[in-house]
Amino acid sequence: MTPPRFCKKESFEKFLVEWNVSCGLKTPEHHLRIARFLEGVCESRERRGLILAFRGSGKSTVVGLFLCWILRRDPNMRIIVISADEALAKKMVRYAKRIIESHPSLEFLRPIKKTEWAGGCLTVAREAQLRDPSLLAAGLGSNITGSRADVIICDDVEVPKSANTAAKRLDLREKLIELEFVLTPGGMQIFIGTPHCHDTIYKT
Repeated sequence: MTPPRFCKKESFEKFLVEWNVSCGLKTPEHHLRIARFLEGVCESRERRGLILAFRGSGKSTVVGLFLCWILRRDPNMRIIVISADEALAKKMVRYAKRIIESHPSLEFLRPIKKTEWAGGCLTVAREAQLRDPSLLAAGLGSNITGSRADVIICDDVEVPKSANTAAKRLDLREKLIELEFVLTPGGMQIFIGTPHCHDTIYKT
């Protein structure tokens, strides 16, 4: 199945709403705002974005759909999801995998031979012969220096486990700076996190 011709024109907001309707869900206003923001980052010159939303807001759910929308527009895109804990990154990739497997308009992304179709690493049907998978989950400590990505999603990389001391915060900054060497020229990077009070949570 070839991708619909309107793929690159359909807004992410519309894609999000249609998915929620198919699941019998309503779309909260703050999800619409996140959707518009994410699409704006795609179209921006800097292609850098930061989302801070309260715990339980569903921001990771929206971003999981965003990953599918990106691949719907261009199946050759390579995306890495990074979290402080690799299990959290895999959770987002698994969610995107379920959407691809069930969304009618994403049928063309389902490969005939699912050689890379696991919870933390999957490759959709695409024309380009690329070494890196379409979606990869990684923890902060994972070795991805040899990888290349067009999009990097940093989901909850700053948590007490990774930033509760000055030394850990310095190490975190260095690891995040290294991601620039993984990102392709003109690539997009988005950070997702939960607002918190630095003084009360991270005491040195």
